[in-house]
Amino acid sequence: MKAMFGMVSLLVVLAIVGLLAARQLKTAAPSVAPGASAAAAAGLSTSGIATGGTVREQSQQIQQKVKDDVAKALEQGAAARKDTPEQ
Repeated sequence: MKAMFGMVSLLVVLAIVGLLAARQLKTAAPSVAPGASAAAAAGLSTSGIATGGTVREQSQQIQQKVKDDVAKALEQGAAARKDTPEQ
């Protein structure tokens, strides 16, 4: 009897945790409009990136934009470091 009560209790707890997890996942899932790109879903700015083309082309364009942005940021950091006097 004790074992049966233990098994039933575990099943009830498992069901409750499963329902709570499903509810949490539904509310936490980002809502993306149909036809939106993966970059927009990830919250990346897609300015200057063509929305047409294959996924591979879009991926390469996004990668190139990130590389360009990183290079620009490094250049700005180097310029700012040159402008500040050393102590």
